[in-house]
Amino acid sequence: MPLHRNRPGAFFLAQALFAFATLAWIFQAATPSLAQENPVEEAQREILLVESKNGTHRFQVELALNAEERNRGLMERQSLPPASGMLFLFEPPRRVGMWMKNTLIPLDMLFIDSGGIIRFIAHRRQPHSLDVVSAPVLTKAVLEIIGGQAAELGIAVGDKVRHRLLPAANQEE
Repeated sequence: MPLHRNRPGAFFLAQALFAFATLAWIFQAATPSLAQENPVEEAQREILLVESKNGTHRFQVELALNAEERNRGLMERQSLPPASGMLFLFEPPRRVGMWMKNTLIPLDMLFIDSGGIIRFIAHRRQPHSLDVVSAPVLTKAVLEIIGGQAAELGIAVGDKVRHRLLPAANQEE
């Protein structure tokens, strides 16, 4: 004998749960996630400091720690909030080539050595460019920020970058 004939309430409860689960699945599938719409808002951000001649500049950065994150970078971003960016880390330090494929906004690229010193800056890299930019030295990290921001803030080669993943940069001189 079917269950719903002995307990009619159980049948209706099962139908209601099934309908609710189906609607929840449809809503989730039809609604783009916040991470897809605006990855900067969704991603975990950390504080990074750049010490320049005219003061210390504070950035909130996303981290690109593995090959997949480094390959994706800031691609497809419509904008970047002020004083934010992405820090690409390379272990061990190496010759690094960066490009702007599928990147929609101009960026400054700051190439940083193991001591946390900026050794090269590629200013205002153009969106979608496939030209590869690299520093003439081994690179531990690359900081990408809004194009033109390095010049605007007076950030230059020789300035110091401090972040928890650049331990040599955090030691006092």
